[in-house]
Amino acid sequence: MPLSIISTEKAPAAIGPYSQAVRAGNTVYFSGQIPLDPATGALIDGDIAAQTRRVFDNLGAVAAAAGGSLAQIVRVGIYVTDLANFAAVNAVMAEYFQQPYPARSTIEVSGLPKAAQVEVDAVMVLP
Repeated sequence: MPLSIISTEKAPAAIGPYSQAVRAGNTVYFSGQIPLDPATGALIDGDIAAQTRRVFDNLGAVAAAAGGSLAQIVRVGIYVTDLANFAAVNAVMAEYFQQPYPARSTIEVSGLPKAAQVEVDAVMVLP
C-alpha cells in the first residue's frame, strides 16, 4: 500500500525526522502536535487551555490537508506534564469534538519538547 506524506504550512513544521502525518490507505496517522505557532514555530504563551486549543487547531489544519476534519478522528493520544490539568484539557477537547467521541488515552509525562504542557497525536479514518 503506498504511503502519502501529509504536510501543511497551516500547522508547525516538524522539528525532527518525522512527517506531520502519513496516510496509508484511508487511515491517517498524525504525529504529536505541541502548541507551536505555525507562523513562527515558537511555543505559544498561555495556560493549559490556550496550549490545548493551539494543539487542536494544529491537528485540524493537518486533518484538512489530508482531506478530512477532526470529526473523522477515531483515536486521540494526549500527553500532559501535569494530570492536575486533566479537567481543563477535557473542557477544551469538548469544544473541538462531538459525540460519538474518539477513543482516547491521557498520559502524564515528565517532559515534552520545548517545555510544552500538552502534546496530542491522533488517528483519522477517511471515507
